[in-house]
Amino acid sequence: MERLDGSSVVPERLRGGIIALGNFDGFHLGHQAVVGRAVARARAEGRPALVGTFDPHPIRHFVPDSAPFRLSTLDQRERWFADAGADAMVVFRFDDRLAALDAQAFVAQRLIAALGVGGVVTGGDFTFGKARSGSVAALAAFGATHGFSVDTVDPVTLDGEPVSSTRVRELLQQGDPRGAARLLTRPFTIAGVVQHGDKLGRTIGYPTANLDMGGYVRPAYGIYAVRGLLADGRVVDGAANLGIRPSFDPPKELLEPFFFDFSGDLYGQPLEVALVDYLRPEAKFDSLEALTTQMDADCARARALLA
Repeated sequence: MERLDGSSVVPERLRGGIIALGNFDGFHLGHQAVVGRAVARARAEGRPALVGTFDPHPIRHFVPDSAPFRLSTLDQRERWFADAGADAMVVFRFDDRLAALDAQAFVAQRLIAALGVGGVVTGGDFTFGKARSGSVAALAAFGATHGFSVDTVDPVTLDGEPVSSTRVRELLQQGDPRGAARLLTRPFTIAGVVQHGDKLGRTIGYPTANLDMGGYVRPAYGIYAVRGLLADGRVVDGAANLGIRPSFDPPKELLEPFFFDFSGDLYGQPLEVALVDYLRPEAKFDSLEALTTQMDADCARARALLA
């Protein structure tokens, strides 16, 4: 699996490929259908299978102070695309230069000159070019003129509703990580590097591995049953507080997982934390004893759910 710059000419062995185009944030069922179609066509035609994604998200470019909303990082997407069978991920850096390209220029410069595409696969609502001037119909017309195929994948529905990144975010914000996982086909997972905190958890027998939420969407604040993927490949179960820790001052937004039956130093190491189930909202306690009693109950419940 290779990561390529969408503004540069790709190696010859990857030219003529079938590329799936989209943001693919979260890589949910609908995204998987688009990439799956591209991979299947590429294999059938003996071509490379590529996935094109935009980073940062266009919303972040045009509205830089918008609230955090991402469902994934580039590294996470790269791994998912590889698992889906893609040969390379093409990253289109969404900057002023890209935003200024009209639909025709995007096709000419990025798809034809840089990639030499043999085919493009998108969802039916895909738009591209300056001011979102390019549609799938326009893309098909460009393909007919320049000799590449265009394939459009219909929306995927679940429970009678289209699967979308917006719907995933809404479920997470409503405290329904299991509902979000059904659309994603995996638990929503936050990746980061373990940072030093106040070390208050150690004093009450619950040392935590603290992660900054970064650009991720903020799920409902509260206590979660979680699974952690450590840098050495181990998977560990635990319970985590996601929020501002109302029992402590000053408020500080963190994801703080406590892993059962684990001891070790995780500071400075990469960590992924999957939100498996929502236990309860955050609450403020009058004493450390009351907090510890509740944490004992939370961990017992998390153990049972994860088992």
